[in-house]
Amino acid sequence: MTEIQAHATGLTSQYIAQVTGDLERNVKEQERISAEIEALQEQLGALQHDHSVLVSMREALGGANAAGEADTTAAPTVPRQATAEPLQGKPKKAAATSAKATASKKSAAKAPSAKASSAKAPSAKASTAKASSAKAPKTDAKPTLVNLIRSHLGQQSEPRSATEISAALTQDHPDRGVKTTVVRTTLEGLVAKSQAQRTKQGSSVFYTATADSESAAAEPQQEKVAG
Repeated sequence: MTEIQAHATGLTSQYIAQVTGDLERNVKEQERISAEIEALQEQLGALQHDHSVLVSMREALGGANAAGEADTTAAPTVPRQATAEPLQGKPKKAAATSAKATASKKSAAKAPSAKASSAKAPSAKASTAKASSAKAPKTDAKPTLVNLIRSHLGQQSEPRSATEISAALTQDHPDRGVKTTVVRTTLEGLVAKSQAQRTKQGSSVFYTATADSESAAAEPQQEKVAG
């Protein structure tokens, strides 16, 4: 605690010394500025006294001529006329600039409207294209892989493996990119739904269609014929 108190006392003394020095400098600066103000006031009073003396001497020496010269010098008629001419010309320039500004505003207003109309045209075309595409019937709908596998199994009289079914579908539909792993997964899904039967011969697994699968595969064909 004694060290902390000593440290706090040292800081307090430092702050006191700093504030005292700032106060002394402030007082000295005030005294200096006050002295300068007094000197300037004395100079101003002397100049004003000299000015009054000179005016009185000129009036005493010049008389009426001095008064006339003072009147002519006090009335700057020519400078006023000279300054009036540019003022008359300024409204013309202002009118010209305002006309240019209004013309530029009109052209700027026409440009966005033209852009807006040009932007609306493609949107209208796009909407008509969307409407036509929405109204057009989908004639190129491809059957799903499940339907293909069920129809293929329904056409077979003997069990087929996943590899054989994949090869047959790839030959019939080369654009489908049928994979054996996907075919096997689909076949297992049909077995789980009782739409196909699975038999195992050694290490090989074969699949056959059930009655439900054959009827389900025949429905899409009947719909196509009816359509």
